[in-house]
Amino acid sequence: MNPSATTPASAVTPTSTNTQLAFPHRPGFLWGTATAAHQVEGNNYASDWWQLEHSGSTVVAEPSGDAADHFHRWPEDLDLLAGLGLNAYRFSVEWARIEPERGYISRAMIDHYRRMVAGCLERGITPIVTLQHVTMPAWFRRAGGWAADSATELFAVYAETVLPVIREGVQWVCTINEPNLQPLMTKLHANDPEALAAWNGGPMPVPSEQEVADLIAAHRSATEVVHSVPGVKAGWTVSIADLQFDADGESAAREWFERYEGRFLRAARGDDFVGVQNYFRTTFDRNGLVPVGPDARMTDLWEFYPQALGHAVKSAWEETEGTPILVTENGIPTGDDELRIEFLDTALASLGEVMRDGVEVLGYLHWSALDNFEWAMGYEPRFGLIEFDPVTFERRVKPSARHYSDLVRSRLRTN
Repeated sequence: MNPSATTPASAVTPTSTNTQLAFPHRPGFLWGTATAAHQVEGNNYASDWWQLEHSGSTVVAEPSGDAADHFHRWPEDLDLLAGLGLNAYRFSVEWARIEPERGYISRAMIDHYRRMVAGCLERGITPIVTLQHVTMPAWFRRAGGWAADSATELFAVYAETVLPVIREGVQWVCTINEPNLQPLMTKLHANDPEALAAWNGGPMPVPSEQEVADLIAAHRSATEVVHSVPGVKAGWTVSIADLQFDADGESAAREWFERYEGRFLRAARGDDFVGVQNYFRTTFDRNGLVPVGPDARMTDLWEFYPQALGHAVKSAWEETEGTPILVTENGIPTGDDELRIEFLDTALASLGEVMRDGVEVLGYLHWSALDNFEWAMGYEPRFGLIEFDPVTFERRVKPSARHYSDLVRSRLRTN
């Protein structure tokens, strides 16, 4: 939401769904997709999420297990992405693998991620590395996570440990994924009823000022470390909804924005970029949040509203005072691949609209490359462009991936 806006977000609904015509030309634009280590690699034993999955917690539908075995099959997956003509891939390096116990560094894991970076470059794919994507080492969680007295220092030391991976040829680093959702994760791991209610559709926990300050300090400490490598750009990624409201709902929308998004976006002012992660819109009236109506088109989890992306990007651009935008996640939970194709066309058209209005967008990374472990919801929600057999791990490229490939190739030829 633009805090100075008086018009509803629907004002940026795209005028065309012909993506090839609507999307402007941008030399060097990053066209890709994304994953997170725990969601696709499998057997992330030393992480806090693995511990939660095997704790008997009723909030987790099923354990992650082998996931998509991306840990071993990443060369095959990169071949598929390169074959689709994509020029960027965002993935996370897993802190719990690299430092499974405090102070113990696995050189084998550092080498693993170095080889992944090299594998991207060999295939003409730009690697975009996330240092911390939801999971953290179980020992760090036990020490208090981001609230621990030494959290900022420990995260900076971890970033220094990862420098050999970055020096392999990484130019883009995301420090912390969705810091505005980290307080929810903290409460979830503590079995806090507020977090359990949020997972079941209740109100989200509001990050405290101290939680925000702790996360910003960790982000800035890691940014300073990765900037020691010449040419590396750093930022963090923020989960942003498309906030829509009428005159009576404006106050509630502004309050929501300030609680969950504004503070984290303002912290990105002056960064090399900010990652925008958008999936849906949220509507407000005089009574606050408006439930999705019975006639709304739905995905498997929420309303189908792909044009939310354009407004979320514009909101981030304005709130950060012109920090360049990288769309680090945007996708749809559905088993209907035709719906995913429609989503891609409309979302990209909305992104093209705001780019023509002057918003600096560096790239678009679709979520996700593979169907994956979707945290507390398990494997049922399907976000991937590529599906896999959970027994043989055989990959199948979906029609939506071919469609996205055609869009990307037409843009790259134009650029």
